[in-house]
This record gives sequence, C-alpha cells and structure tokens, in this order.
Amino acid sequence: MGVSSRMIPTEDASARKREIEEKLRQEQETLSFIRENLEKSDQLTKGMVSILSSFESRLMQLENSIIPVHKQTENLQRLQENVDKTLSCMDHVISYYHVAKDTDRIIREGPTGRLDEYLACIAKIQKAVEYFQDNNPDSPELNTVKARFEKGKELLEAEFRSLLTRYSKPVPPILILDAISLDEELEVQEDVVLEHLPEAVLQDIICIAGWLVEYGRNQDFMNVYFQIRSNQLDRSIKGLKDHFRKNSASSGILYSPAVQTKRKDTPTKKAPKRPVYIPGTIRKAQNLLKQYSQHGLDGKKGGSNLTPLEGYDHDLRVKHLSDALNEKHGAAAGKDDVLDIEIDSYIHCITAFVKLAQSEYALLAEIIPEHHQKKTFDSLIQEALDNLMLEGDNIVSAARRAIMRHDYSAVLTIFPILRHLKMNKSEFDSTLQGTAASTKNKLPTLITSMETIGAKALEEFADSIKNDPDKEYNMPKDGTVHELTSNAILFLQQLLDFHETAGAMLASQETSSSASSYTSEFNKRLLSTYICKVLGNLQLNLLSKSKVYEDSALSAIFLHNNYNYILKSLEKSELIQLVTVTQKKAESSYRELIEQQIQMYQRSWFKVTEHLADRNMPVFQPGTKLKDKERQVIKDKFKGFNDGLEELCKIQKGWAIPDKEQRDFIRQAQRRAVSDAYRAFLHRCANISFTKNPEKYNKYRPEEVEEMIERLFDTSA
Repeated sequence: MGVSSRMIPTEDASARKREIEEKLRQEQETLSFIRENLEKSDQLTKGMVSILSSFESRLMQLENSIIPVHKQTENLQRLQENVDKTLSCMDHVISYYHVAKDTDRIIREGPTGRLDEYLACIAKIQKAVEYFQDNNPDSPELNTVKARFEKGKELLEAEFRSLLTRYSKPVPPILILDAISLDEELEVQEDVVLEHLPEAVLQDIICIAGWLVEYGRNQDFMNVYFQIRSNQLDRSIKGLKDHFRKNSASSGILYSPAVQTKRKDTPTKKAPKRPVYIPGTIRKAQNLLKQYSQHGLDGKKGGSNLTPLEGYDHDLRVKHLSDALNEKHGAAAGKDDVLDIEIDSYIHCITAFVKLAQSEYALLAEIIPEHHQKKTFDSLIQEALDNLMLEGDNIVSAARRAIMRHDYSAVLTIFPILRHLKMNKSEFDSTLQGTAASTKNKLPTLITSMETIGAKALEEFADSIKNDPDKEYNMPKDGTVHELTSNAILFLQQLLDFHETAGAMLASQETSSSASSYTSEFNKRLLSTYICKVLGNLQLNLLSKSKVYEDSALSAIFLHNNYNYILKSLEKSELIQLVTVTQKKAESSYRELIEQQIQMYQRSWFKVTEHLADRNMPVFQPGTKLKDKERQVIKDKFKGFNDGLEELCKIQKGWAIPDKEQRDFIRQAQRRAVSDAYRAFLHRCANISFTKNPEKYNKYRPEEVEEMIERLFDTSA
C-alpha cells in the first residue's frame, strides 16, 4: 500500500512533461514555417522593388520623350486656330466689301411682299456701315453702303406710307352705328370691333415703325401716320353724315343688324333707345312757333293749330284751316325734315367721333412710340374735331341770327345737341386726356356758347310772350285758344323734355353766390321760376288781348278757353310738377280763374232772364180782366225774352269751347238756369189772358229753349 501511493505523482509529472514537450515541438514547427514564409516574402519584396524600379526608369524615359512632342502639337494646334480665325475674319471683312453688290437687287425691288428678307438685307448694310466707320472711315466703300442704307430706309418709309394709304379705309356708317348703339334687349352687350387694318398689314406696319424708330432715327413717319389716319377719321364721320342724309328721310331706318359674321346668330338689333330727342317733335314746335312769328294763320285770322288735348274737339273750320296751313307750309316742312336729320346726324357724329377716336388711339398705341403717342393723337384728331366744332359753332350762329329775327324756335335745335354734348362730356374728356389744352377746351367752349345763346333765347321768348301786341285781326273770332297760348305751352313742353339742360342753361347765367354749385335742385327751381314767369306773362297778355273783344261774354269765353287749355296742358304734360316747385297753388289758381270766366259769361244771359223776373209783373186776381198797360207788360216780357234768346243763340252758336267737358258743363248749367226761369214764368202766365194771339208771344216751349241752348258753341250746326 505504501509503494503504490508513491508511484502516482511520478506518472503525473511524466505526462505533464510529455505534454509540454509536445507543445514545444509544435511551436518550433510553427516558428520554422513562419521563418520560411518570411524568407519567401523577402524574396517577393525584393522582386517587386526591382520591377517597380525598372518601371519608374522606363516612365521617366517615356516622359522625357513625350512632353516635347506634346508641346509641339499644342503649338501647332494654336497656330492652326489662329490661321482659321484669321481666314474667318478675312472672309467677314471681305464680305463687307460685297454687301452693296449682294443686296443691290433686293433693295432695288423694295420690301413689298418680303419685309423680313428686306430687313435682313438692311441689317447687313447697317453692319457694313458700322464696320467701315470704325475701321476705314476714308474708304469709298463707306459712301457706297451709306447711300445704300439711305435708299433702303427711304423705301421702308415709302412702304409704310403705301401700306397705310392702301389699306386705310373709312369705317362704314352701318358699322359705326352698330358700334355706338346699345340694344337693351340683349343681356350681354357685344362691343363691335372697328378693325382699321388687316392683321397681317398691321404687323408689317408695326415692324417698319419699330425699325424706323430704332435704326432709322426718323420721326417723319409719325407725321405720315397722323395725316393718313386723320383723313380717314374725317372721311368716316362725313360718310356717317351722308348716310343720314340719304337714308333718314326715305326709310327712317338708321340702325342695322351687326354685319360681322360672328354675330349672325345674335338677335337682330333694333333701333336703340336714344335719350337725346325724338325727330319731328322739335320740328312741330318750330313750325308752330314760326307761324306765330308770322302773326297768325294766313296773316289774317287767329286761332290755334295746336295738337288737340284729350277732351278737345276740332270743328270743320279748324280742319280746313289746318289743311290750308299744311299746304302752305309744305315746302317749309321739307326743310324742317332736313333740319331734323342734320340735328340727329350731328348728335350721332359726336358719339361716333368719341368711339372712332378711342379706336384710333388703340391702333396708334401699337405703332407709335409711347412718348410720341399723345402728340400724334392730338394731331390726328384735329381735322375731324375742328369740323365738328365748326358745325356746332354754325348751329350757334344760326340760332343767334334766328333769335335776332325773333324766331325763338331756333333754341329748340340747341337743346338736344347741348344735352348730348353734356351727357358725353366725361367720356369726351377721357378720350382727349393727354392732348393739348387748346384741344381739350374746344368742347367746353362750344357748350358754353350754346348755353349762353340758349339762355338768351329763353329770356327773350319770355319777354316776347309779355309784349306780343294786341291786334284785332290776330284774335280768334270764335274765342278759342289763341296761338300765342299754344306756342307758349308747346315751347314749355319742349323745356320739360329737356328740363335738366334748360335749367343748366339758366343757371349758367347766374352770377350770385347761390348759383356757385349749380346743383340739380337749384337748376330745377330756376326752370320752375322761368316757367312761372312765362305763364305769368302769358296771363297778363291774354287779359290784355281779351279787351279787344267788344262783347264781354266773348272775352270771358276767350279767357276761359285759354286758361282751361293752359291748365289741361300743364296737367297732361306734367309741367304742373315743375310749376309747383315754386308755386304750390298754381293749379287751384287756374281753376279759380276758369270759374270766374264762366261766371262772367253767365252774366251775358241776365238780359234774357231778366224779362222772366217778377219785377214789373202786374198783380191780378183770377178772373179779373187785365188793363191794356198790364197786358203790354206781359207782352213786352215775352218779346224781350224771345228776342234776347234768339240773338244770343245766334251769336254764341258761332263761338267755340274746344274742351267737350267744359262745353257740356257750361251748356247744362245755362240750360238749367234759363229753363227753370222760363218754366216758372210760363207757370205764372198760364191763366192770364193777355192777348188774343198767345202763339205770337209764347213762341217756344221749354224743351225748345233747352234745345237752342244745347246748340251753343256748335259751329257745324
């Protein structure tokens, strides 16, 4: 047991030793392998270093060989480029010497039909000029290309003029009327485009104008432009005038459907609502006022040729007078038709001028440089504007001459024109914005002239109403409406149609501080005051004229008819609304005057009905025999009544009360008054025996008396 225990440690140590030796052996083998590899690596490294050293040596040799060659090649390329550039410059320079020859044919043939090619040739010539000026200013070639350039510019200017002249045409009147008319039935208004030049031509003109501004250093083409376009603008407006003269009188249709193809599907345009005036109404007023200035119909008889108001009947005598008047003044009516056309023409030409001027400015803005546009436009519109203003001045002069002849109808010509000018003044001013002050002031000057002469005519007309002489031959024999009344009312009705214009006319002559603002209400009060003045003058004159009649009853009928006509006219035409602005009780005042004249007329029957009164009537008892003196009193009463009735009915049957309502009222009132008195008288005399021949004195039954009175104021009976 003791030996075994000592053996065990010895075996462990031996095993441990063998293990260590084994590891040592393995480490030695590994170390030997590493050494071998290191030796191999050293060999490879030495080989690589040798190769690299050899490669480096060869590269150095190559570089030393290539760099000189590269430098030589680079120098050769540079020399080649210099040669090419030199040759190119030589060709370019040489080309300048051939420009005149190369462009000769194109320049001689001009730019027509090939503007782009022509401008390219001009550009070549321009470059040649610049080259010779910079490099060889003394060379003869410079003069040659300069001359060629000037020739080319002249031909461009000629082409500019030619295109404008050839394609600028007056705008057709129908197209102008379409452009200035408004159709209220169309929901969307289409502007009629005024194409003055074809698009292709316009582009050529714009191109030429641009070149002349930039390279031509020439502004003469602007003068050419405004001269040609100015002529076309003036011709367009004159063409519109001719259109009115040729077509207005015959057809009365001045407005046409739009002529552009794109608008064929739109509704046919109707004549627009024109607020200026209705042709014919002014002529009618002028005719009557001219008749008034000639002192009555045929220079002998008085009476009224006015258009009847509602409730007025014209008897056969008035109809015959009217027919005679129409025949007598047929030629004058023809002249007045022409006047209507001229007024309408002038009004539309003013509107057309604004529309055409606006379209001309739009065209001009595409062609003329911006800083020259206002001046060129100012020159362009002068001729047409001057002609319009001259025509307006002629209208003012004609009105002034007519007023000097006491023909106040001339002012009616001014009203529609003046109203239209003032309505369009803001647009007119906007169109002329930027033009010279003298140009802008032309329309205001014309407006001022028209207002001045118009105000003068109004005042003189009021004075003429007041001072119209009381001539017996000019008084209506039947006591109807005097033509002075109808003329005055007709004149005032025209003022109603142009009340704003008339009020402004009167206000323009006011110098008081209250007139400084010229408000609409102020103008309205001025016009109301004027109308009341005319009516007051008319009333005073009528009262004076009524005294020409020897019969006070006829005088009353005359005043009644005139006052009634004035009142009915005021009410029907709404003049009463203007009158009441300053005279609140005007209507009731006229009714009182009318009632007063009715009462004055009724007094004429007192000499008839006084015979029926109880005064001097004998007192008797039934069955008592009357004395001769008493019987004679009754006979005289019957005879006085019969003679008076017959005389009045005979006289008054020839008098006239045109207003049917008033005529019936007066007849009925008089019939009732006379009939009642007559019946009462007959009743009192029913049982009195005052004659053996009662039918000799009791000639008329009450019904017959009523029928006789019913026939009063009936000239056809």
